[in-house]
Amino acid sequence: MSTLLDKLQWRYAAKKMDATKVVPQDKVERIIEAARLAPTSSGLQPFEIVLVTNPEVRAKIQASAHGQAQITEGSHLLVFAAWDNYTADRINMMFDLTNAQRGGTNEGWENYRQMLLANYPARDAHVNFEHAARQAYIGLGASLIAAAFEEVDATPMEGFDPKAVDEILNLHARGLRSVAIMPLGYRLAEQDWLAPLKKVRRPREQFVTEVK
Repeated sequence: MSTLLDKLQWRYAAKKMDATKVVPQDKVERIIEAARLAPTSSGLQPFEIVLVTNPEVRAKIQASAHGQAQITEGSHLLVFAAWDNYTADRINMMFDLTNAQRGGTNEGWENYRQMLLANYPARDAHVNFEHAARQAYIGLGASLIAAAFEEVDATPMEGFDPKAVDEILNLHARGLRSVAIMPLGYRLAEQDWLAPLKKVRRPREQFVTEVK
């Protein structure tokens, strides 16, 4: 665990990446796999990752993200896209997948399915999207930690126009909406103003409240 904490101490949101360096594909796959394995509410996994390496597409996304350089300087861009709504088809898809993988079902599990079917699709679509987006952020966090473990720089971003990114990637047609993006690459520390600065976090006594 100390090794993982050391890696988290090492990581920061790199502002300048070395465009000549490419993150090895096996590392990228492990970073993505961490998000795929992340926990989500009711196990519905209501988000997807779009992996963008195409330079022209990344340049278009950069233009919708205030020109943030890491989007094109990094070798890979992860776009975390949440379901735009919970539907009966999507809920049933995940329950059916679970049943197929586990080789069966049981009454309690099927009752839980019916509870979700009775409640989620009936809610306002925006409420459902916001819920799905929060699950996507769990995956984002898992990928950030995995990237640190791989000693790959990862810069999470909300500073972009989601509607523009959705259009660039044709996410609307797939029932998805972008919620966060994360370039992967390697820091160019000598040109990054943030690299030499001390990592600052509140001390534990200001961050943790113990209830005994």
